[in-house]
Amino acid sequence: MSYGKEAKEELVKLVRGKSLKISVYDNDRYGRLVGDVDCGGVFVQEHMLKKGLAWHYTAYDHRLELNKWENQAKTSRTGLWALPNPEKPWEWRKQKRSGTV
Repeated sequence: MSYGKEAKEELVKLVRGKSLKISVYDNDRYGRLVGDVDCGGVFVQEHMLKKGLAWHYTAYDHRLELNKWENQAKTSRTGLWALPNPEKPWEWRKQKRSGTV
């Protein structure tokens, strides 16, 4: 999965040893909580999207600002968007489960 390692490293650097505030706004189809993450005043989703280290997963979140931040990273070819054919992580996982990766 392209950029998974880089995304994890950035996320760990951002949140390690800090208090997080999670604002739950939904449950996914598996019953897991879906929410926003704040780390010392930093909106984690915004940070990761703008750095090109995350995808806006529209199945659970339709907010336009998240789409805007992802598009800014795409336009500037930041992070994973510098790759010629970035692969959506949920598609990569689906292929891995089916044995086609």
